[in-house]
Amino acid sequence: MSGDISDKQGKILIELARKTLEHRLMNGDQLAESDEAEMLERAAVFVTLKRKGKLRGCIGNLTPVSSLWQAVRDNAINAAFNDHRFSPLTLEELLEVRLDISVLSKPEKLQYSGAEELLLKLRPGIDGVTLRDGHQSATFLPQVWKQLPGADQFLNHLCMKAGLAKDLWRQKDVDVEIYQVQSFQEETE
Repeated sequence: MSGDISDKQGKILIELARKTLEHRLMNGDQLAESDEAEMLERAAVFVTLKRKGKLRGCIGNLTPVSSLWQAVRDNAINAAFNDHRFSPLTLEELLEVRLDISVLSKPEKLQYSGAEELLLKLRPGIDGVTLRDGHQSATFLPQVWKQLPGADQFLNHLCMKAGLAKDLWRQKDVDVEIYQVQSFQEETE
């Protein structure tokens, strides 16, 4: 994405995600396309579903693979029906689900030497983090800092999510990329 997304566009994206899930669950009409230039730009997007304040699904792309419009639709479906941590979303659950859309900036490799410098360079609440060792990797969006506010705790959980030893980041310099997000949350009723 070359520019920021307005709050109005963010609301349109939230509506798109909700209508996409309703369509999938109720087999409704074909969804409309967007003709707004910003919505047609390629974007890296994550869609998160929360039910009663708890994670119910989260899927996305770290790099742009399709237009913002298409990425929101695809990732809403994947978060609801293809997140292996959860059973597929039901129509009853949809009524209780709140959506969060995160549009990612381009990831940047974080240069650091040793665990202590890594801890100092991370910005809680600002940086999304991707940690990689060989073929294993995982990412946490910046919003995850709310549940894991300490950088060491954050990195421990990120290693475990990647299927790595909890403290691998202390034992060796793993590949770390950071990114920021523009986040849009669905209003609670």
